[in-house]
Amino acid sequence: MSLMKTLARVAAGVMLAKGIGTVMKNAQGDRSHAPTRTTSSRQTGGGILGDLLGNNTGQSSGRSSGSGGLGDILGQVLGGGAAGGAGTGRRYGGPNSTGAQGGLGGILDNLTNQARNSRSGSSGGGLGDILGQLTGGSKTRSSSSGGGGLGDILGAVLGGAAGAGAADALSRKGSQQTNDASFGELFNDSLQRGDEPEVAPTPEQNAVAGLMLRAMIQAAKSDGKIDDAEKQRLTSELGDLDDEERQFIREQMAAPIDAQGLAREVPSGLEAQVYLMSLMAIDFDSKAEAEYLHSLAQGLGLNQQVVNQIHEQVGVQNLYA
Repeated sequence: MSLMKTLARVAAGVMLAKGIGTVMKNAQGDRSHAPTRTTSSRQTGGGILGDLLGNNTGQSSGRSSGSGGLGDILGQVLGGGAAGGAGTGRRYGGPNSTGAQGGLGGILDNLTNQARNSRSGSSGGGLGDILGQLTGGSKTRSSSSGGGGLGDILGAVLGGAAGAGAADALSRKGSQQTNDASFGELFNDSLQRGDEPEVAPTPEQNAVAGLMLRAMIQAAKSDGKIDDAEKQRLTSELGDLDDEERQFIREQMAAPIDAQGLAREVPSGLEAQVYLMSLMAIDFDSKAEAEYLHSLAQGLGLNQQVVNQIHEQVGVQNLYA
């Protein structure tokens, strides 16, 4: 299994574990009332969570897990599928694609293109250009200035999972050397299918999926706990992970909560994407969660305007007044 598929499974599992599943049940159970008050304190005035709560039909289409439950609905809407009406673009745009259209992958690709354009002043490109720094030996924030092969950098991005060698092997599972797909296209496809994307990710794309997975798990723990019920809802979505993938997730679940430490390991150009994935894993109903997001934003160097724009795209209350 690739880390892209693992990320899709964990994204659905974390959101179910942290409360969005209850919100969706309430919305489905009483269609005659708008879901303005729920058991979660997320404020969904629009964005992708607005699609989840207001536009889904409760039906699943084409997702291989086929249960028709909340996990399938999450996968369809987060992946830009027809269940929520969130996405209208092609699954894969090929070598000239500017990224995914709709869904969570569309937001990720848009943030990536913005980051690239702000650095180069040119149009086009995307995650592949930013990931060039990995293969080119560029560093994460915590890395030293010298040396640094792909294995070392992947070890940092994946959180030192049993060392650089093991991290390199984990990133190469289910991968191919190159492809014409954007990260968001692959992620959306995996979310919709509940399985591997149609196009295999590259090792670098897998490494970024592992980084996003780390970010979600860190954020999910930021209220001080993941209780047994939440763990059960999360692990029920994981399915057929192998031993290495389960060990990676166990390591992340057991790791101390450290927003600043995570931020130091984020490659330049992926700051907003890591913040977005962190936000998706938070209920936003405690001071600890708000403080975690504030610390993460500071560590990533994101200003208040950018942070609030990400919140608006998701459909939750702004972090800053």
